[in-house]
Amino acid sequence: MGKSKTTKFKRPKFTAVGLPGAGVKEVNGEEEEHDDDSCPAAELLEKLQSPSADIREFACASISRVVQQSQTIPGFLQRDAVRRLGPMLLDSSLAVRETATGALRNLSACGGQEVCEDMVKHDVMTPLTALLRECCAGFESATMSMKDQKNVVEDVANEAVNLMWNLCENSSQALSVFNKAGLLDIVVQCLERHPHNMELAISAAHCLHTVTEDNPELLCSMNAAVFGALENVLLSSQPVMAHTLLKSLAAGTLWNMKGSLPAARQAQTINAIVATLSQCLDLDSGSLIIELRQAEEVRHRNTPPVSDIEGQAIAEIPVEEMDEEEEAPKKKQNVKAVKADNDLSDLLPRGKEELREATALLTAQQTSLEIIVNMCCSDDPSDDEWEEESSSDESDNGPDGLCDGVSNLMSPLCLSAEVQGSLISHSIPEKANTCLLQKVIFFFRMQRVQSRALTCLHSILSTMDAESLGGPTALQGAAQHLSMLVFGTADEEFLEAVISAMRSLLQMMASKNISQCMTPQQLMSLSEAATRCDVVSVRVNAVAILGITGSTLAREKGTAETLQMIGKALLEVATRDADLVVNGEALDALLDVFADGDEAETAAQNIQLLPALKALQPVFKAKIRKEGRGKYSPQQLCVLDNIKINLRRFIGYLEKLVKK
Repeated sequence: MGKSKTTKFKRPKFTAVGLPGAGVKEVNGEEEEHDDDSCPAAELLEKLQSPSADIREFACASISRVVQQSQTIPGFLQRDAVRRLGPMLLDSSLAVRETATGALRNLSACGGQEVCEDMVKHDVMTPLTALLRECCAGFESATMSMKDQKNVVEDVANEAVNLMWNLCENSSQALSVFNKAGLLDIVVQCLERHPHNMELAISAAHCLHTVTEDNPELLCSMNAAVFGALENVLLSSQPVMAHTLLKSLAAGTLWNMKGSLPAARQAQTINAIVATLSQCLDLDSGSLIIELRQAEEVRHRNTPPVSDIEGQAIAEIPVEEMDEEEEAPKKKQNVKAVKADNDLSDLLPRGKEELREATALLTAQQTSLEIIVNMCCSDDPSDDEWEEESSSDESDNGPDGLCDGVSNLMSPLCLSAEVQGSLISHSIPEKANTCLLQKVIFFFRMQRVQSRALTCLHSILSTMDAESLGGPTALQGAAQHLSMLVFGTADEEFLEAVISAMRSLLQMMASKNISQCMTPQQLMSLSEAATRCDVVSVRVNAVAILGITGSTLAREKGTAETLQMIGKALLEVATRDADLVVNGEALDALLDVFADGDEAETAAQNIQLLPALKALQPVFKAKIRKEGRGKYSPQQLCVLDNIKINLRRFIGYLEKLVKK
């Protein structure tokens, strides 16, 4: 079990709204003129050579908008757009610099990894690096000369940092250039602008959080100034939700850099990181978002209507629930009142100021949950370790340890004493079981926060004991919440997160003999529904839940009939599922359910388990031989080999029972 590679927050796209110059106004006015299927690449790229700064700005802003339609991107790349936009990053006009950087930012964000790598090959990093250096050198002078005006230099820097973030996240070559060019100090300078420009600081924090992850080359160049800047962010305070996001990202960056911290400061820094994450999770997101929505409505009521022609106030105009800053599916509605249900989408503010606050809060809590997941996870064992485990002598497992090999692979994750102590002292486990689950219920439409909360809960369940998580009553309540959530979504990412958390929770409860407070039939329905999912990991966890339930019931009287239902369901999966890993997990669950006890013995006889397994054994072995070596990882092969061995032993055990 290795470090969680959770999906990062998607950065907002560049928008030309609010930029100076007639050219940009022309872009906004012409917004509907281009057909979605057309690509005016040649014309717009030609305008980049115009002697007029307004026309160059117009061309860059237009490209920014057009490339958000992904089908237009090839047309621009074929016409060498990156090489032609690159010089614009150092244009004599700051407005052109900003829109050109925004155009490349959108190209990288909408084009994905392949386009980012292509941009780096076309040497976009050279002008981008020069631009960032010039921006940072001009921060103080620009601030002094533009005290009460918009700081255009910082706006340019914001676009440049976002572009750098995109490129480094998607291209190892870009990350290498970042390391060698000494850009860490430059981005830290942008971070330090947070008292004056929170938007730039957050972009810099996102970038730092990305470039410091799994980047030993960069970590070697860390210095006291970098650590000091990040720690200053943790200690700072501003009364806005964006600052909560900034602190969460700084905490994540410090966690990525923990190996470079002086030994004397590690415990103190880890405690500060966990304290920051804990404070973020303490925030009642539901109440705060409703307050933001109400504040927005009050502001709109106190603001005159945009025009008499429109015939209604801003608050009653059909608006998009989520603007492009969240990159969520868009939907137009008339929203006149707050809905009293679990759909948070309608509760989100619609105006930019309040919506940005709500987005920052949700992103901060998502980021905090992701960091906690990574704190609870250790590195993946090497392939050599798996091969050594897999090739060990069968006799090492012992005659009474049917699934010891598999159990060793699935053992709880290890935390350092400092991390575990800090998590417990800040009540992170309890918050995972109460606060986080409450957020999951309320944020029914906020799939990212929801999934991260569940993944975090899964990781914490793997590292903490039952009492740290609130005891039997809290765990039983969590199990009930999770079972409700499984049937309430068709989203695969969410289903994967909830079924994984539920497996860990039920395993902990079974090991402590805590009643599950759900009927076997309910659990059967839950697992059977999950086994129909296309995601392999969901099916694996579903049959594991059946195994956990069955092995618990096998210790109770009068459960033979239920065990028969579970046994038949597991045999069906072991026989018919197309994936070998799922077959193996179903067989492993069967061994757990029918390993011991009078009820299990009766149920096994009634469903003819012995002949069924004898028929399955050669098929399973053949599938491992034919499909295993090129299709599955060393870890999966190790588990499958252990299941094959245990299946042979279990058949022998059943044969002895028959001879009694």
